Amino acid sequence: MARRDPLADLDRLIPSIYAYVAYRVGDGPDADDVTSDTIERALRYREGYDASKGDPMAWLIGIARNCISAMVSTRKRAHDPRAPDSEMSPQDVELETGRRLTLRDAVAGLDERERELIALRYGADLTARQIGTVLGLRPNAVEVALHRALARLRDELDREPSGELRPSTSRAVRF
Repeated sequence: MARRDPLADLDRLIPSIYAYVAYRVGDGPDADDVTSDTIERALRYREGYDASKGDPMAWLIGIARNCISAMVSTRKRAHDPRAPDSEMSPQDVELETGRRLTLRDAVAGLDERERELIALRYGADLTARQIGTVLGLRPNAVEVALHRALARLRDELDREPSGELRPSTSRAVRF
């Protein structure tokens, strides 16, 4: 039986890997670097891929997780503010910035496992089964944990008195 090349469909895999990484470290240069490191390691170790342990996406997510850990352990990540979209009005930029800060703060309030689940589901767009493969959990357990993480995230966002997404820290943005 011929070995299956885990990197045969890189055009489809790279955007998902990048999206997962961007959920974890923010988009931009850091996500570019980690995604590149992930693909580089995958190319170097592709002979070690074992299809019986999971699909190529799960394998690549595992590599990406290791690359993220390596990046975090070797340097502190400086926060680069996102450049506003030139098509947006200043009021829209302010509103969008406030929403992103609020969401970022709410996600940061979750524990590491919950942040990981949300990044895998919404960043890498993995199914519960694929997440289970990556984390060594049953799909049922993933669905329950993800449901709870999203409920905690909703609770955090609903604490805002106006119901709008507003920053929950002292760096309040005025609307």
